[in-house]
Amino acid sequence: MKIKVKPILLCTMFYMILCSSLLTRAQETTHPRIYATNASRNDFLESIKTVAWKKSLVDKKIANLEKYLKYCKKDPTWLVSRLQMNWKTKHDKVFLKGGDFSHSKGTAPVPTVRFSGTRDWATEYATPKLKDVTPYFDDSRGYYLTHKKTKKKEWVHPSKMGHAIEGINRRIMSLVKDAAFLYWVTGDKKYAEFAKPVFETYIEGMYYRDAPIDLENGNQQRISGLATFEVIHEQILIHLLTTYDFLYDYFEDEKINLDHSAAVFQKWGDQIINNGIPDNNWNLFQARFLTYVALALESNKTYKNGKGREYFLDHTFNTSTERQLSIKESLLVYDPETGIWPECASYSVHVITTLLNIFTLLDNATNNNELSKFPVIEKAALASFQYLFPSGYTVGFGDSNHKPLPPENFELLISNYNKYNNEEKEGIISKLLQQMIAKGEYKRKADDLFQLFFYVDSLKPTEHIQNGLKTLTTPTFYASNVSLFNQRLGEGNDAMMISTAGSYGNHSHVNGISIELFANNYVLGPDMGKGSSYWHSDHREYYSRFPAHNTVVVDGVSDYNAMRGYHPFKLENYFPQAGEIPSFDKLTFSKVSFFEPKAKADQQRFTAIIKSNTTKGYIVDVFRSKKQQEGAQRHDYFYHNLGQSLKIFEKDSKELNLTTTTDFGSKYGDLKAYDYLSNKKKVKTIKDVQALFRLKNKGERDHLTKVWVQGSKHQEIYTALAPKSKVLTKGTAPEEILGDSIQTLIVKRNEAAWNTPFAFVFNPYFKDEENPIADVTFSSIKENPSTQVIEVALNDHKTTDYIILNTTEEDVVKKDGLYQKGLLSVTRKTKGTKKLDYFFVSGMNKYAQNGWEIITTGEPVTLSVERSENTFAIENDRAVVIRAPFLDGKKSAELRVYENDKLVATRQGQINRSNPEQLEFRLSKAYSKVLIVY
Repeated sequence: MKIKVKPILLCTMFYMILCSSLLTRAQETTHPRIYATNASRNDFLESIKTVAWKKSLVDKKIANLEKYLKYCKKDPTWLVSRLQMNWKTKHDKVFLKGGDFSHSKGTAPVPTVRFSGTRDWATEYATPKLKDVTPYFDDSRGYYLTHKKTKKKEWVHPSKMGHAIEGINRRIMSLVKDAAFLYWVTGDKKYAEFAKPVFETYIEGMYYRDAPIDLENGNQQRISGLATFEVIHEQILIHLLTTYDFLYDYFEDEKINLDHSAAVFQKWGDQIINNGIPDNNWNLFQARFLTYVALALESNKTYKNGKGREYFLDHTFNTSTERQLSIKESLLVYDPETGIWPECASYSVHVITTLLNIFTLLDNATNNNELSKFPVIEKAALASFQYLFPSGYTVGFGDSNHKPLPPENFELLISNYNKYNNEEKEGIISKLLQQMIAKGEYKRKADDLFQLFFYVDSLKPTEHIQNGLKTLTTPTFYASNVSLFNQRLGEGNDAMMISTAGSYGNHSHVNGISIELFANNYVLGPDMGKGSSYWHSDHREYYSRFPAHNTVVVDGVSDYNAMRGYHPFKLENYFPQAGEIPSFDKLTFSKVSFFEPKAKADQQRFTAIIKSNTTKGYIVDVFRSKKQQEGAQRHDYFYHNLGQSLKIFEKDSKELNLTTTTDFGSKYGDLKAYDYLSNKKKVKTIKDVQALFRLKNKGERDHLTKVWVQGSKHQEIYTALAPKSKVLTKGTAPEEILGDSIQTLIVKRNEAAWNTPFAFVFNPYFKDEENPIADVTFSSIKENPSTQVIEVALNDHKTTDYIILNTTEEDVVKKDGLYQKGLLSVTRKTKGTKKLDYFFVSGMNKYAQNGWEIITTGEPVTLSVERSENTFAIENDRAVVIRAPFLDGKKSAELRVYENDKLVATRQGQINRSNPEQLEFRLSKAYSKVLIVY
């Protein structure tokens, strides 16, 4: 059963109810309370005895801490001395220069916490293991680190060492957090005594140290945390808060003054509120930290500054500031129709994780089903399945990676459903999670304390539950707020998919109209992903630019700003309707348009998946590109495909000899991205050719991708190697090729590619398996030069698909018994007979061929006619007149109209007065099922 989610509800009284609920509960004056309470301790202890995956994490933490306990027993300063502090200088002021640490100065009464070295995580230097960290290290020369390549040690300024400083401190405080948890579990004071000096030293060091100052007073000033360059990377804060929560009673018993701890948490919370980015994923990551702060602190009245639990809950859920939108307001960023967050897939799905974390924490305190008050979160979690390739891995547009959906999202939904006895939803999501387990994509376990406390002990049996996955993905899906359109066709080993992306939303790339292609169980035509880091030259120059995508570059210079993209494509035509499952399932398609601002070029891309007369399919790609100003111009079609080899053949299967070339590159005025191509070869030909990519994979038949390429004047064919694709994972490509360079096909056109567009048929199959395609012929119509005609001869040598594609719905083609005023027609016929298997038209005003005639009564229509013996099944999306030929001498036929699969009307066809060889039928609206029975 499909899960139904109501539209987003915003309760104006939410915050008042929330605070009231929290303040009246026992958690107000007792600790711990973030993950658990002393009242729930016995039940938890029982669960870690009987639930294997829970016991495993606790045992692992005990074993891991044992060696550090021994170190500290021998030397009580062993761990605390390895904190990255200003041990000697005791500087209380930190100065940055943009995204890099500059220096520190000033004097505090105690050693202070060192700030991170740089915003960029990419570094040439290795972070030392804890045992190799020099105790009480504080040297004006910097850090003495090992170079990853030379293996030699060098003195390095902190700005060259990536996130090593924050990483070491986070690692130490992770041990302290685990010790605090184990003290609560076991009651053994050795854990508390291990944690106490490290916690106190760090807290005091942060209490006396100021927030960083950017000497350039630029963007960095408003995004820095207290420990790191980005407020969203302050993970150490959660370790500190968890330690505080679990050791609170111990600290009280030891008469330790916790005022400085609360002050540090308040200062940290204020830093997060005052800094950050309010309108993307940062805002929710910040809100997650603020939720922890709120749950750890006491009520406002406890503190002189009034900044306690209510204060931080208010800034988390209700009150928006310049740099921190409330969750109530932030959720308005979601598209309420699709449930999609306006960032690339990898970031979007982790926003869902973050929200589920926040509401799980909150609900643990209130027990008031907080998630149910914001149904868009549940909607988003389920909508994320639309990101998936058939293999179960997410699409790779923008800064995404091919990964399974985070299992944590579904674990936390299950936890909520279980807690509030929603058995139906719990069963459906449990089924999906168990499918991930069965595929080897997930093993139930806890990686951290949050999961340990909040995942259900065991999943309920789901053998009787219907597979919910099919209800969560549809043949097409459109998310306008990220400029994404997905097409799917086929199942199992025959599943195919095209993911089309523009540049819109956060973490987008500069890619024009880009596609990824899935077939043969792999993403054969992948995106390239993101570079080493967002600040690294390989990302700025190559991975985020046009040539790293399956797209068309104009004049070698197509470009615009990356990251926060404002260059979506316009979705003009598509089938089927997004989110719907049509009766006619032989094809999908989309046509999108785009304006490329640098070269001032108009672009249009038509892509389709068409099922052959077997279970296999093929993909059609027609890309038009022209500069708005006529004259000399160049258009480069890029396509990247998995494989160890790429060869070019003439139509008679004779291999073409390509010559090495130095074409392309920044020295010619091209984008710097062209310099990343290697092993470039070319051949100049006006003829149709075939490109054959061969992917060898141990234990499998060779994967072959044949690309049928339309020839043209002024056209050159290139092969090249591109840098490895960083989007790929072992779920979307064979593991042994993940680090390989990517075979790249480049088709260069030294003229406008509009009337004679780039036209391709992608034909994936396996070696020693029947190829569904025998031949492909490209042509045009002299009287209508922009019309693209593609004939695909299928492998039975009897059946041919005829594809006639115009640029717009208003274009007219008239030739040899064909009249088409409209965008697209696809007809499947059997050679040597009048037999028509089916025809499909879309964006059609009037169509006449093979004795059939389709006339819209208003707007252009999408319609399919599919034959089965003496019956033709019809599906249409609006009112239309259908004129059908007599069938095998039969001059009468009955129209049968169905709604919800029930027969609602019948009527006889009328002889067409204009053509007595036709029967005329009228449909007054859209129908998913109509039959003409002869």
